[in-house]
Amino acid sequence: MPEKDIKLLERALERQKKARLMAEKILEEKSKELYDTAEHLKQVNARLMRLVDGDAKETDDAFINIVDPYVVMDLHMNVIKTNQSAKEFLGFDYTKEAMNLSNLVHPDFFQYTIESMQVLLQVGKLKNYTAKIYTKDKVEKFVQINASLIYDKNGKPCAAQGIIRDITREMEIEDLVAKQRKKMDSERLKYSSIIANMNLGLVEVDLENRIQMANQSFCTMSGFDEEELLNKSFLDVMKVKNKDLVEAKSNQRLEGVSDSYTVEVENKEGKTRYWLISGAPTYDHDNKVKGSVGIHLDLTDQKELEFQKEALLVQLEESNKGLQEYAHIVSHDLKSPLRSISALATWMYEDYKDKLDETGQQNLKMMQDKIASMDKLISGILEYSTAKSSALAQTEVDLNEVIQEIKNTIYIPDHVALKIPKALPTIVADFTKMRQLFQNIMSNAVAHIEREKGLVEVRCEEDEKYLKFTIADNGVGIPEKYHKKIFEIFQSVGSNERSTGIGLSIVKKIVDRYQGKVWIDSEVGVGTQFHFTINKKLVNINQFAT
Repeated sequence: MPEKDIKLLERALERQKKARLMAEKILEEKSKELYDTAEHLKQVNARLMRLVDGDAKETDDAFINIVDPYVVMDLHMNVIKTNQSAKEFLGFDYTKEAMNLSNLVHPDFFQYTIESMQVLLQVGKLKNYTAKIYTKDKVEKFVQINASLIYDKNGKPCAAQGIIRDITREMEIEDLVAKQRKKMDSERLKYSSIIANMNLGLVEVDLENRIQMANQSFCTMSGFDEEELLNKSFLDVMKVKNKDLVEAKSNQRLEGVSDSYTVEVENKEGKTRYWLISGAPTYDHDNKVKGSVGIHLDLTDQKELEFQKEALLVQLEESNKGLQEYAHIVSHDLKSPLRSISALATWMYEDYKDKLDETGQQNLKMMQDKIASMDKLISGILEYSTAKSSALAQTEVDLNEVIQEIKNTIYIPDHVALKIPKALPTIVADFTKMRQLFQNIMSNAVAHIEREKGLVEVRCEEDEKYLKFTIADNGVGIPEKYHKKIFEIFQSVGSNERSTGIGLSIVKKIVDRYQGKVWIDSEVGVGTQFHFTINKKLVNINQFAT
C-alpha cells in the first residue's frame, strides 16, 4: 500500500478514535447526570419518608394519635400517610391503595378546592377550608380542614398535612335553625297582619320618641298616612294639648313603667279627639329598653256622651283581652324556637360529649342552663302580664292547703325548716293568684338562706280592715337601698343567676289588686321579713283560727 494511503488511513483511524472517545465522554457525563438526578430524587424521597415515617417526631407525636382524622399528602394531593381516624372516616387505607384527595371532592366544591390548594402552596397554611366530600362508600360529608406545609431540612416544601373535622351534623343543625328562623319570620308576618288590622291604634316609637310603626287603625284615627308618620316625633306630628303629660309618660317608659292615660289631640283635619293611650316599654335581647309601644283608643264619643260609659268598659275589657292574647302569642312564638334550640343543644351534647374536652362540655351545659333560664323568664313575663289584667276568680281558698301545695312544688333544702305557728284562714279569693303571691315570696326566702340551719316562718294577723301576712327568714338580708326597688320588674339582689327579677313584681301587682300594701323589714346578715296586707272586704273571710 502506498505510503500516502497509509497516512490517510492512520488519520481516519485517529479521527474515529477521537470521535469514539468524545462519544464515550458524553455518554459518561449523561450517565452521571442521570445517576445524580436519580440519587437526588432518592434523597428527596428518603427525606420525605423520614419526615412521615421516621425522624419527624414533631409530626407523628403531635397528630398521629389525635381523635380527628389526620392526613399527610404530597404537593399534588396524593395521600402519603393517615392516622386510624382518617382511615375510618374516609374508608381508604393508604397502605393498600393509592388515593388522591381531589377525587373525593364534591363537584360543586372542586374549583374552590383547587384555589384553596394554591393558597396553601403560596401562604404555607390553610385555615377553615370547608367543603363537601364523598367517602369511599359514596356518603356525603361536610368537612372543615386546617392544613400546613411540611418543609425539608433545606426549608423547601415537600408535603402537606391537615386535620379534618366532620361538621356534617353542625351543617344539618345550621340548616334546621335556618328553617326554624324562616318559620318564625313567617309567624311574625302573620301576626303583623293581625296587628295592622286590629281596631285599636298601635304605635311603636324608639328612644327618641320617633314613630317606627303605626297600624292602619292609628292612621285612620290620626288622619295621617303611615309615610307621613314614620321617623317623625309623635309630638311633632300630633297637636297635643297636654304635651307635658306625654313627655312625662315617655320618660317613665325609659324607666320601665307601664300605664294608661288620656290625652286631648287634634287630628290632621283639625278635629279635637280624646285618646286613651296604654303605653309600655319595649326591650331588646339584652332586656334594655329600646323604645315603647302604645295602644290608642279613641274616647271622643265617650267623653261627649257620658251615658255610653258601659260601652267604654266593654271596649276596655276587650282591649285587655286582646293584650293578654297578644302576650300569649308572643310567649308561644318565643318558646317554640327556644324549644328547638334546646333540643339541638341536647343533641349536640349527646353526639359530641365524647369528642369534646371538659371546657366544651361545660359550654354546652351552660348553653342548656341559659336556655332554661330564658324559658323561665318568658313564663315569668307572661305571668307578670296577666297578674293585673286577668279577671279574679272567686273560690274558697284554704291558705293552709296553699302553703302545703307550695311545699310540694318548690325545692326546700333539708337544712331549711318551714314554720307556721298557727293555722291560716280560709278565704274567698283567686286560688292561682294566692298561690303565686305566697310562692314567689317563699321561693325568694328559701333561695337566699346560706346558714347551716335555715328557717322560713309564715304568720298571719288581722285588724278591722286588713289581713296582714308576714313571711320571715334568717337569710342573707337585703340592703335598705333595695327595699323598694326589688318590687320593680327585672330587679333582683345578689348573684343568683336563676333569678329572673319578676317574682316580686308579680307579688306587688297581686297585692295591689287586693287593695293592700307590701313592704319589707330586713337587716343584712340577720334576715328578712316580707309583709303584705289584703283588704278583708275583697276576700270574705270564712274562718280565722286564733
